[in-house]
Amino acid sequence: MQYRRLGKTNLMVSEIGFGAEWMERHNYEECKAAIDRADELGINILDCWMSEPNVRTNIGKALAGRRERWFIQGHIGSTWQDGQYVRTRDVDKCQMAFEDLLTRLQTDYIDLGMIHFIDQESDWDAAINGPYIQYVKELKASGKIHHIGMSTHNPVMAKRAVESGFVEMILFSINPAFDLLPPTDNLDNYFAEEYQEDLGGIDPVRAELYKLCEQNDIGITVMKGYAGGRLFDAKRSPFGVALTPVQCIHYCLTRPAVAAVMAGYDTPEHVEQAVAYESASSEEKDYASILARAPRHTFSQGECTYCGHCKPCPAEIDIAMVNKYYDLAVMQTEVPAAVKAHYLALEQRADACVGCRSCESRCPFGVKVAERMKKTVELFAPTD
Repeated sequence: MQYRRLGKTNLMVSEIGFGAEWMERHNYEECKAAIDRADELGINILDCWMSEPNVRTNIGKALAGRRERWFIQGHIGSTWQDGQYVRTRDVDKCQMAFEDLLTRLQTDYIDLGMIHFIDQESDWDAAINGPYIQYVKELKASGKIHHIGMSTHNPVMAKRAVESGFVEMILFSINPAFDLLPPTDNLDNYFAEEYQEDLGGIDPVRAELYKLCEQNDIGITVMKGYAGGRLFDAKRSPFGVALTPVQCIHYCLTRPAVAAVMAGYDTPEHVEQAVAYESASSEEKDYASILARAPRHTFSQGECTYCGHCKPCPAEIDIAMVNKYYDLAVMQTEVPAAVKAHYLALEQRADACVGCRSCESRCPFGVKVAERMKKTVELFAPTD
C-alpha cells in the first residue's frame, strides 16, 4: 500500500481508503470481515458520514483494539431523527449526534471532523455564519476533532472551503464522468441517464479547484470514485465504454491534491479489487486510452490529464508532474515560490527534454509535450 500526505493535516493516509456507506446494509460479522481485510491490506482511513446507529456500532466494534491505526472522517451535522437521517446545523442536535458517534465508534476523538455536505450557497451561509461553525471550532480546540474538513459535491462550494482559511481538507466527488459536468447544487444531475452530447474535457471550474487545492495544500479525499458503479457498465456509462475499479481509482489519484479514494465495499473481495490497484500494471491502470477513444463525451485534445501515459521518457523526466507544476504556475500572475521550489526539486526538469517527441506518440489526448517543456523552461527561468 502506498501512502500520501493529506495536505496541511500532515496525515499519511493510504491512497485506497474505506468508504463505509455500504456497511449500512450489513450485519456486524460482514462489516468486520470487510474492515479486517482492509486493515490487513494496509488501508488506514475510513469515512463514516452515516448517522444510523447500528452501522456506527458495528464499525466501532470492528475497529476495537486498533483505533490508533486508523484515521476516521466523522461528519458533524449528520443526525438520526425519528428513525431517519437528517442533515442539520442545529447545534444541539449536531452535538448529540457527534457524541453518539464517539460513543459508538468507541473513541474519544475523530481525526477529520467534517463539515457535513454543503452543496448550496444558502447552506454555506447558514453553517459558516452561525453557531454551527463555532461548535466545530470548539471541537477542534478541545481535541475532540484533530482537523477540520468539509464534504461537498459542488466545486463552487469546495472552492469556498479552500478559500476559507480554516478548512484543512475536503471530501469531494471525483470521477471522469462527474469531471465533465459544470457546477451544480443538485446531486441528481450527476446521475442523469444521459449527459448533454456537447460535453467534452474537464470542466474548467473543477480543474481550477484541483489546482487551487494543490496550491493551498488542501488535501482531497474522494467520494463517488466509481460513480455508484455506473462506470463499470458500458450501457450505463456516459462514455459508452466500461472502466474497471483500477482505472477509476487511477483517474482519481492523478488529480492534483488527491490523497485517498474512499471506495465503497460490500465484501472483502470488493476491498481486494480496489487494493489490486497497488500491484496493477500501467496497462491495467490506463484510463486515458479508453476515454480518448470513447464514442461519447471524450476529453479535450491537447489537455494534459496527468495520466502518465507518456512514460517512459528517455531523459527520465516526470512529464505529468512537470505539466502539473506548469499549470499551477500559470494560474497566477507571478510564479508562486512554493510551486517553483517543488519544480526545482524534481530530479529531471523540463530543460532535460531532448525533443524526441516519443511521449507525444503515446499521449491519447494529443498534448504537444515538447512545446510545453520549452514553455516550462521559460516560465521557471531564473530572474535577476
